[in-house]
Amino acid sequence: MLKILVVDDEPDVKDLFLQRFRREIRNAEFLLDFAKSGEEALSYLSDHSSEVVLILSDINMPGMSGFELLRHIREDFNIPPSPVVMMITAYGDPGSQEQALQLGANDFLTKPLDFAFLKQKLHDLA
Repeated sequence: MLKILVVDDEPDVKDLFLQRFRREIRNAEFLLDFAKSGEEALSYLSDHSSEVVLILSDINMPGMSGFELLRHIREDFNIPPSPVVMMITAYGDPGSQEQALQLGANDFLTKPLDFAFLKQKLHDLA
């Protein structure tokens, strides 16, 4: 089972992911948990770091940005197995993508998410 932490401040993200991954959740392929901020994600990881395999994080959030969260993840939770981190943003500009990759992101996705594409990437990791 692939345990995924989705980090996004948008209130409808949780419902959207639960709907789009309904079959995978029901078949125990994926287990999704959610955090509404970078700070909440770090708190969650403090208690569950060895369980989380993949983190999907928005970049633009109030408080701690996705970039700051990524930096903390790579500095504080880089014990093997280190989680795979995919950054998600509405801005697909090369500068953001380059910054995410320099900070240690494994992948970079743009909104609106292509869920068929994302599912394929997740199945490849599982």
